[in-house]
Amino acid sequence: MTTQEMNILDSFKKVLASLTEKERSVIDRRIGLTGQKETLQEIGNSYGITRERVRQIEDVGIKKIGRIVRTTQLIKVQESGERIIKMHAGLIVRDRLISAIIADLGISETINGNIIDILLQADFNLQKSKPQLGTETYFFFPEINKKMVEAIHKESVKILKKKGDIMENATLYEMIKINLFAQFGKVEAELIDSVLDVYLDVVKGEEKYIGLRKWKILNPSTLKDKAIYVLKKKKEPMHFIEIANAITEHFKEPVKISTIHNELIRNNEFVLIGRGIYVLKEWGYKSGTVLDVIIEIFNKAKVPLSTEEITARVLKIRKVKTTTIYMNLQNKKYIERVGRNLYQLRSQNHA
Repeated sequence: MTTQEMNILDSFKKVLASLTEKERSVIDRRIGLTGQKETLQEIGNSYGITRERVRQIEDVGIKKIGRIVRTTQLIKVQESGERIIKMHAGLIVRDRLISAIIADLGISETINGNIIDILLQADFNLQKSKPQLGTETYFFFPEINKKMVEAIHKESVKILKKKGDIMENATLYEMIKINLFAQFGKVEAELIDSVLDVYLDVVKGEEKYIGLRKWKILNPSTLKDKAIYVLKKKKEPMHFIEIANAITEHFKEPVKISTIHNELIRNNEFVLIGRGIYVLKEWGYKSGTVLDVIIEIFNKAKVPLSTEEITARVLKIRKVKTTTIYMNLQNKKYIERVGRNLYQLRSQNHA
């Protein structure tokens, strides 16, 4: 235990000593200061009172702490918290704030974070959110508009659902700012970023991308999801060995090349476009042989095409040798030559 941590702990115990016995006991048990952390219900059962009455005793004790702290060195914790919240446009999730305060003040990470939580609750310049399903607890300045917080979340989900894919944070935030301007005026990107940390249905990845948690793209669990993730990150075709290496590097877990290859083969989300080279089907690629690709090109063109034209179009969606394309053009069952260097589908094979 560092000197800084000991000073905070000793000062906090002295502040608690100024409370009534019941207030001191409730707060001690709620944060697990000298024992196990307990719920309102557990404490209420031991006293024979309701959980709401325990909450009231806790709230009165915290308000008293708020008045006493002003004359102690513990004020530094509150000042640090306020500075950090200001940097995040007035709102930040609890755990992130506590970690930031510990780093800011050079406190050992072994400190009971609930002590810092109580000191922040005791700060009359701050408010703490009430527990709500699907959200993280957060601290905020009273002037933060709760309707705006809800609107930011609602708008982000709406935009992401419409796009149906992950987005870069900056792009999403700019769209939210534009869409909410008429209702709330200028909304800071820092506030949008902090608000979206609160809601569990939205997930960020690599401090650059954002998406919906149910998509499992930014928080992949299966090998298939991880393969999709690295392909989307690369944004271009990848060999299955390269995909395996990327998964190993990014997720810090070894992947057998044969295992990832089998995963790519059996899932129709992936399309093989060359020798061992895969892309995502959602990028507009279709599975099939080179001949299938050539037939589809003819069906779309509806006119004879030269070898060069056919080759160029095939290579846009298949990583194959030009000789392979030429050999498939010699398939007289499906393709016929109609000029010196022109080909088309045989009439009976037109779609």
